[in-house]
Amino acid sequence: MKVAIIGVSGLVGKTLLRIIEQSSSIPIDELIAVASSHSFGDMITFRNQQHKIFLVTEALAAKPTLAIFAAKDSTSLCWAPDFIAAGATVIDNSSAWRMEANCPLIIPEVNQHLLRKTDRLIANPNCSTIQMLMALAPLHAAYQLKRVVISTYQSVTGAGNAGVEQLMAERAKLPPEAIAFPHSIDLNVIPQIDDFLANGYTKEEMKLVNETRKILAAKDLAITATAVRVPVMGGHALSVNATFANDFELDAVIDILQKSPGIVVQNDSSQKLYPMPRLVRERNEVFVGRIRRDDSCPATLNLWIVADNLYKGAATNAWQIAEYLYQQRWL
Repeated sequence: MKVAIIGVSGLVGKTLLRIIEQSSSIPIDELIAVASSHSFGDMITFRNQQHKIFLVTEALAAKPTLAIFAAKDSTSLCWAPDFIAAGATVIDNSSAWRMEANCPLIIPEVNQHLLRKTDRLIANPNCSTIQMLMALAPLHAAYQLKRVVISTYQSVTGAGNAGVEQLMAERAKLPPEAIAFPHSIDLNVIPQIDDFLANGYTKEEMKLVNETRKILAAKDLAITATAVRVPVMGGHALSVNATFANDFELDAVIDILQKSPGIVVQNDSSQKLYPMPRLVRERNEVFVGRIRRDDSCPATLNLWIVADNLYKGAATNAWQIAEYLYQQRWL
């Protein structure tokens, strides 16, 4: 099978390359690495072989079976339809197509059953949405969500290479070559991720709202979010306050989470055991802890959810979608 990765020089693209390299679930006869003109002609190593980085036009001409986009919205909007027309199935990590009515928005552990053989364009959800719904979806099935309040603590890796470079330069007291954030990020937190909208929320916050409603098929779910950038590496953390229509027993909640695929529960206050970004780096699972009842509101639960945003929040989720399509013999 020919597999193209569009955006292979970015953080998500590099992570995807590592995940595919370690996977044997899909036979790859040819890897087509694609990046912008800045990286054109450079070489990457994949399974001990050197591969030239191509332009997107060259990848299109090669007619891959599968094209995974790990690039900007504008790149996906421009080129995804052309890859589909050339016979490829496209899995897109950008936000370009997520809210399109006919585009499945997929977290395999949650809603892969919605995929059909005829789906040629499949969207990967926002990184924070993925890790939150990995935990909330099984609880929603058991108790029915009514309202969700989210505060995020998002790693600089979510802003790509530029975000990492800015933090490292500031920490070394050097002028950063790239500016990813509107303020200094070292020894600081920034309560803004992406642009502000007319309603006072940022685009990142509204992604959490709108994508959650779509994935859970809960268009009237009350949900609000505040997204914050923090000077850490390794992953995003979310503080989630969830109110359900039906009350729950805490032991039952923990049991549901422990039995849910892709979830690791770390919830022992006596041992000071709880998820942290530095401990989940380069892990494919979603980690949940600080599980406790909200005593101020009936049928309400507090959760602390942490995951590597480059792995399960992006590259791992995309590759899991591809694996499912291959298992169904749709690739």
